[in-house]
Formats: sequence, C-alpha cells, structure tokens
Amino acid sequence: MSQVQDVTLGAIDTAASDRDADARRALWGSALGYAMDGFDLLILGFMLAAISKDLHLSQPQAASLVTGTLVGAVVGGVVFGMLSDRLGRVRVLTWSIVLFAIFTGLCALAQGYWDLLAYRAIAGIGLGGEFGIGMALVAEAWPAAKRARATSYVGLGWQFGVLMAALVTPVLLPVIGWRGMFALGVFPAVIAYAIRRRLHEPDVFIAHQAKAADAGSSLRALVADAETRRIGIGMIILCSVQNFGYYGIMIWLPNYLSTRFGYGLTQSALWTSVTIAGMAFGIFLFGHAADRFGRRATFLTYMIGAAIMVVVYSQLTAAGALLIGGAVMGFFVNGMLGGYGALMSELYPTAARATAQNVFFNIGRAVAGFGPLVVGIVSAAYGFPTAIAGLALLYLIDIVALLVLIPERRGVDLA
Repeated sequence: MSQVQDVTLGAIDTAASDRDADARRALWGSALGYAMDGFDLLILGFMLAAISKDLHLSQPQAASLVTGTLVGAVVGGVVFGMLSDRLGRVRVLTWSIVLFAIFTGLCALAQGYWDLLAYRAIAGIGLGGEFGIGMALVAEAWPAAKRARATSYVGLGWQFGVLMAALVTPVLLPVIGWRGMFALGVFPAVIAYAIRRRLHEPDVFIAHQAKAADAGSSLRALVADAETRRIGIGMIILCSVQNFGYYGIMIWLPNYLSTRFGYGLTQSALWTSVTIAGMAFGIFLFGHAADRFGRRATFLTYMIGAAIMVVVYSQLTAAGALLIGGAVMGFFVNGMLGGYGALMSELYPTAARATAQNVFFNIGRAVAGFGPLVVGIVSAAYGFPTAIAGLALLYLIDIVALLVLIPERRGVDLA
C-alpha cells in the first residue's frame, strides 16, 4: 500500500511541477510579447521625424502612422480575441506575434507613405491580440491566490519594452536609422515564439473547449444580460481613462520637458525613463496589493493617487522635484495596468475571457488615440500644466464607474 501511495504522491508532485513550469512559461511568453508591443509603439514616436524626412511625409501623414497602428490594434483585438476563445490561447497568441513581427520587419523596407501605412496597420492587428490573450492565458494558468500579481507581471512586460525604447533609441537611431530600428522588432518575436512553442493550453480552457460553442458566443457573452452590460460599460470607462491618461502624458512629456525646461533628447529620455520606472513599480505593487486586499480597494487607491498626482506634477518646476514627481505620478497613473488582467478574467467566463480583455482594452486604446490630441489642444490654449492637471477630472469619473459598475470577484473559480 505504501508503494502505491508513494507512486500516487510522486505522480501528483510531477503533475504539479509541470503545471508550475507551464504557468511560468505562459508568464514569460506573454510578458515578452507585450514588451515588444511597448517597444515598438514608443520607438515609432521617436522615429517620426526621421521617417518624415526620409520619405517626405507631411505632418498629418506622419501622425496617421500612429493612428493606423492603433486602428489595426482595435481590429486585431476583436478578431484574435474571438479566435483565442474558440481555438486556443497559445495557438492564436503565436499567430498574433508572428503577424506583428513580419509586418514590423517589412516596415524597414517601406518605400513610401502608403506601403508603410499598410505595414503599420497590419502590424497593429497583430499587436491588438497580445494584451487580452496573454492576460487570459496567464490568469487561467496561475492559481487564484496569485492571479493578480501574475497578470501584473505581464503588464510589466510593456513597461520593460517602453523603458528599453527610451534608453536605446537615442543611442541606436543615429547609428542604424529608422529602418534598422524597425528591423530590431523582429528579434523579440523570435524569442517569444520559441517560448510559446513549449506552452500548453490551461486546464480551464481545455475543459471549456470540450463543450460545444458557436463562433459568435464570445461577443454575445459580453452583452448577455443587464448585469453583464453594466459591467461592460464600467470596463470601457476604466480602460479608456487608463489609456487616455497614459498616452496623453507619455506622448507629450518629452516635448514638455524639452520646450519648457530646455532638456535635450538624452536628458528628456532620462526623465521619461524615471517616470516609466515609477509606472513599473506601481504595476508590480498593484498585483500584490490586489491579491491581498481585493481588486476594487486597490483600484480605488490608485485612482485617488492618480487624481492627486497629476495636479501636483503640473505645479512642479525644479529639476529634482520633476524627477521624483514624475516617478510618483507614473506609479499611480499607469500602475493600474497591473489589475486589468485579473479583474476582467474574473468578470467574464472562459468562453469570452480573451474577447472581453481585447475588446474593452482596445476600445480604451481607440479612445486614447484622442488623448495626445486633446492634451495638445488644451496645452496650446492654456499650457501643458493645465492640460495635465485636467486629467484629474477623468480619474474622478473613473472612481464613480468603479464604485457603481464594477463588482469584487477576487479569487473566483475561473472554471
């Protein structure tokens, strides 16, 4: 009997070890893919001037390269999210990363505006699938007690990519040019693809896949009843404010530091990097706090902190204060990114989990496309400090939406 027990316990330990290894690989693969997304979007902002000069683009044409990427991301979010809920997280995540990598690389070969715009839009389609599928995969692979911190680590991937872009672009762009920078976008995809080849579908999804489901069920599940529709409205508000605040600040921050305080590209990149570092720490801490204190309580704390800090930052003028203030502002403004993966995974069923993540977060991205425009208009009329301080109103709306529309479901069984 003892031998039978030993064999049984050994099998259980082996299975648990395999699940832990799969969970870690799911985390690394998703985080690396998301890092590549962050890297690509930020270097595009840095390279617009060089691209415009080389290809003789007008200012609207240059701006449309960013818009085209974000529009593609919205389309890709919906399409890849539905495919993931139907065909599997790992398979569809791999498709999205390959599509993104190929067309990012093709951008290096662009000969004019129209082919570059097409490459950016198609790369955006691949980019749009990354967030929701990776978050759903990690949420399903990790235990409930560590779900928020695991999905927050995926969010850290984006910050790592953005940080690397801020640090390496001023160094590499003068040497390899914008074509070489686009070519670099292929290599992280190779690493992420290699990791994903060793991934397995989570048990939660395999159990779901064994049941019959029609292709349109994931979208219908987002509006299944009054409560679900109410939650959906809340998530659209939360994701829109999150992305609006992030892009509104990050797109204009280097320009603000340069024009008001005379910082050069390298110095502006340093100040921006410190803000990004604050964001990364905020994301990391959010995941641990959400697992310990709950999703709503942690979101509420960060929203209040964001509303206060954008006002405080707008009043700073001393270099040291700007450096510290930027880190603290970043902590709250983008630290909330650490909570969306776990929150939406617990609010929606397996049949619609990746679709919900991608649809709502990419709607937020679409709204965020107006963030730099609105901040630019307000800045032109009243100054950048006023524009940044005005973001506090958005976080107050965020707080109301959270308290009225979003329930607490920490640790719920995803099966």
